[in-house]
Amino acid sequence: MRVISGKCKGRQLQAVPGMSTRPTTDKVKEAIFNMIGPYFSGGIGLDLFGGSGGLGIEALSRGLDRVIFVDHNAKAVQTIKKNVAMCDLHEQAEIYRNDAERALKAVVKRGLRFYVIFLDPPYKEQKLPSLLSFIDNHHLLEKDGVVVAEHAAEIHLPERVGGLCKWKQETYGITAVSIYRYMDEEKGE
Repeated sequence: MRVISGKCKGRQLQAVPGMSTRPTTDKVKEAIFNMIGPYFSGGIGLDLFGGSGGLGIEALSRGLDRVIFVDHNAKAVQTIKKNVAMCDLHEQAEIYRNDAERALKAVVKRGLRFYVIFLDPPYKEQKLPSLLSFIDNHHLLEKDGVVVAEHAAEIHLPERVGGLCKWKQETYGITAVSIYRYMDEEKGE
């Protein structure tokens, strides 16, 4: 795993020790950023199932101002901290050990809204529809922001969750990526 583009391009990232996480491959990561960016001019990101931190670090490298990383696994949190330090991004990162639902509630209390939210939960624990619903109900996404949901290819996520609409979906082997955003009714998007 490595940082593909931006100010940290080429930096190698460590994987989480053991078999408890499934890192996003470089191919899928590059495809995600080609769909949503590829670069950003500021904004805040949320990497809710951080794993090694690869998606959030890539977003920082490509121009986000700050990313909040969350994972419930202690080894994952330590790996994120190491990878953020190796890329010298510690001042732009907040890293928490927490489960997804509690982390989202904490974000609501802080009044934060995000330009990019990465959701990459374990494939066997399909929490994506309820997480998307929570994000929509609490208006956690900026008007022009996106939610990137990575999931097993055989899982079919809804076309619409409240005000969030599936904008793009691509499949890469056993992995699928669904991207949600608010559609502008006036423009007919």
